[in-house]
Amino acid sequence: MADPLRLGIAGLGTVGTGIVRIVQTHAALLEKRAGRPIVITAVAARSRTKNRPVDLSDYAWEDDPVALARRADVDVFVEVMGGSEGPAKASTEAAIAAGKDVVTANKALLAHHGQALAEAAEAKGHVIRFEAAVAGGIPVIKALTEGLAGNQIRRVMGVMNGTCNYILTRMESAGLPYDTVFEEARQLGYLEADPTLDVGGIDAGHKLSLLAAIAFGTKVSFDAVELEGIGRISIDDIRRAADMGYKIKLLGVAQMTGRGLEQSMSPCLVPADSPLGQLQGGTNMVVLEGDSVGQIVLRGAGAGEGPTASAIMGDVIDIARGTRLSTFGQAAATLSEPVAARATSPAPHYLRMELADKPGALAKVATVLGDEGISIDRMRQYGHADTSAPVLIVTHKCTREAIAHALSRLPATGVILGEPVAIRIENV
Repeated sequence: MADPLRLGIAGLGTVGTGIVRIVQTHAALLEKRAGRPIVITAVAARSRTKNRPVDLSDYAWEDDPVALARRADVDVFVEVMGGSEGPAKASTEAAIAAGKDVVTANKALLAHHGQALAEAAEAKGHVIRFEAAVAGGIPVIKALTEGLAGNQIRRVMGVMNGTCNYILTRMESAGLPYDTVFEEARQLGYLEADPTLDVGGIDAGHKLSLLAAIAFGTKVSFDAVELEGIGRISIDDIRRAADMGYKIKLLGVAQMTGRGLEQSMSPCLVPADSPLGQLQGGTNMVVLEGDSVGQIVLRGAGAGEGPTASAIMGDVIDIARGTRLSTFGQAAATLSEPVAARATSPAPHYLRMELADKPGALAKVATVLGDEGISIDRMRQYGHADTSAPVLIVTHKCTREAIAHALSRLPATGVILGEPVAIRIENV
């Protein structure tokens, strides 16, 4: 019998206990698929006395995850603590220095330190696997590094934060304002301790930067991701967008252009009948476009005990089988320094504004748009109050700069009440 692959698990929260559960429940199945037994030898967590739903009595306990990473009876260090600094970073570095392979669900750690960690691991002939860090149980990393390795990737996009998708779809289905659903999500435990990681687009931006590095052969450049959260999306935007045949999603888009690498994570409109438009609740979806394969759509649970632990174990089994892949799909030393480019590729835009009830108000708006080279595709005006009227406009393709210039000029017309809203439309 082949020697067992010995795991050390740092972090025993929802995901960590999910990994333990899989190893304990499916030991025989894992051995058949991996070609060798997979066992847990040691664990580490902040509290030894916390009541957990799995039996840990057979495993050695380390209070310090760095000590766990250095243990001689650990072959693979499994990091599911989270955080870009502190114990997660120190213990991952210690594991690499000690000659261990690493499996992690930590997108923040890799978004900020992935290049250095990958170079260190690869210099020792070891691997860092991180399927669980992006889109939970969806095997998008494996799709990019293996299944689509023969393609030049043209674009990566998707809904990569289930909490934001839950908030937006709940607002629509229940007709509730953002603040109400935000608090509901907090009470349900859907939000991070720092909720801006979710609703500010930061968590999803981490994931997008990792996918972009693999897709385009560049060093991870999270700092270049253009971030805009969902806090400014109103129930009126959701209703009006639906009237025009669209849904609002926090959408990540990465593509390589002649100017450089575009990475943006921001609210966008997508056609209501598209796969992204039909995505409900906490589900994630990633769309990959290759020059040979065309468009691939991957959909599934983006978080939670089962899906994330499933992704961790997929990486563990690959290591047990002897699969050795570079962290980002090619040797870290060969990744290029990306040239950051603002996402200025022309696209249609949705505009919502409140116009004063004055003769010629709409004509003044149309003149400003025309002066900036923005043509109107569709327009809808709703029944109005005594002094104002809501107007929706869907433009033909135009640049973000053109939209920004037009919005800056509209107040001078004297017919705009409040602040206009402009949201990019992605036709997928």
